[in-house]
Amino acid sequence: MTSNSLKLTALGVAAAATTLLSLPAHAGKDLDAIKKRGELICGVNTGLAGFSAADSQGRWSGLDVDTCRAVAAAVLGDPNKVRFTPLTAQQRFTALQSGEIDLLTRNSTWTMTRDTSLGLTWAGVNFYDGQGFMVPTSLNVKSAKDLKGATVCVQSGTTTELNLTDFSRANNLNLRPVVFEKVEAATAAYVAGRCQLDPLQGSAQS
Repeated sequence: MTSNSLKLTALGVAAAATTLLSLPAHAGKDLDAIKKRGELICGVNTGLAGFSAADSQGRWSGLDVDTCRAVAAAVLGDPNKVRFTPLTAQQRFTALQSGEIDLLTRNSTWTMTRDTSLGLTWAGVNFYDGQGFMVPTSLNVKSAKDLKGATVCVQSGTTTELNLTDFSRANNLNLRPVVFEKVEAATAAYVAGRCQLDPLQGSAQS
């Protein structure tokens, strides 16, 4: 982000967001299929520095990528027997439910609704963060509650979007979301001045 930005904590709405390792509910059958195929198909973010990002040669790196490789090493005896499938927030759970991927190691907040309704096994938390806003210093904002009527760039299909709506309603702020499918697009729009705020979920959208 540009240096003339100030991060403000959204008090009262900050949720513990997590990057999760998610598995289909019936892992035994899927495990046999992975071993037979000789390759783990792993769903990751489309590009999130430090978590999952591909370089110009298509080599993936990051915390979530390393988790995929660790599982491949444990199951197949080789950390390189992984095929990475980049997924947006809208695509991630459907891809896992349909069998397009074997494993999802992509930033995804573990919520009660997701835990009970998606038919997936959440295997553990590997990252905790919170939520706030990034605001240009030129707005001279001191509190998230000073943001009444502001436009906010946000990624669709995320708890970030839901928390934004809840925080706006609870504090009568009338925040106006400008929604994008990919976090890269939301960030670019914020930098370009298409919206006044950018909600931060630590270093991830979930």
